[in-house]
Amino acid sequence: MTVTADLPLDLAPAVRRRAGARPAKPLREKGTALIGFATFAALVGFWFAASHFQWASPLFLPSPAEVATQLRIVAEDGYAGGTLVTHLGSSLWRIGMALALAIVIGVPLGLAMGMNRWVRGVFSVPIDLYWGLPPLAYLPLLIIWLGIDETSKVLLLTLATFAPVCFSAQAGVRSVPAERMNAARSLGAGRLQLFSTIILPSALPEILTGLRIAIGAGLATLVAAELIAARSGVGYMIMSAANFLATDIVFVGLIVIAALAFSLSTGMRWLERRLVPWKGKI
Repeated sequence: MTVTADLPLDLAPAVRRRAGARPAKPLREKGTALIGFATFAALVGFWFAASHFQWASPLFLPSPAEVATQLRIVAEDGYAGGTLVTHLGSSLWRIGMALALAIVIGVPLGLAMGMNRWVRGVFSVPIDLYWGLPPLAYLPLLIIWLGIDETSKVLLLTLATFAPVCFSAQAGVRSVPAERMNAARSLGAGRLQLFSTIILPSALPEILTGLRIAIGAGLATLVAAELIAARSGVGYMIMSAANFLATDIVFVGLIVIAALAFSLSTGMRWLERRLVPWKGKI
């Protein structure tokens, strides 16, 4: 016997359609995406108009056609000692390593800080103290200690991304309702089962939100680090172009960074929909 057999005849077809069909995307989300696309189109249109009517000198605001031409040239012939793929690969490797280290160290530490007051008391103050410092403030110190190779840049990016990941994991644990914990204990859940079935799933939305914040902080720090101590990377390419007043290539680097940030943000939103589909619904 099916589930709809005992339902009234006027309700059974609707239940069957709802059970067999995938839920439609809410109209509100579609409207938000449409507004975002319209905003992007308006910005591009303003850029076209500003360059066409020469509201600013081409030295300061190159046209979209010039930027597109330079993008093709840099992709094919390269600039500042490497192709666009080479520079982008260097930047991705640095930010990828930093995010991996921040997740591997920050998530367990943040969960421990949320569950144990001794761990929270020991680590919260040092993390708060260093997180309040601009990353470029201690970059010279890292260069003195570790040199100008990849180690100093990866460590700088790790420090920039570690705190948001750690604190978001701690906030996720602290946000677990006490009633849910007590209900699980009353049903006989042990410590490990309580952590795996209640604490970690409840903290996961906060962890993913912190990771999105960490990606933004990491990209901002990445460009700054490559402007100062690097021989490859998108930030280094922008610095080299700025030294020769090659504004069109500077725009190429900015567009590449913006596309990278948008891609990572879109990937994180996709990951959130897969891992925490209940976020914002309960």
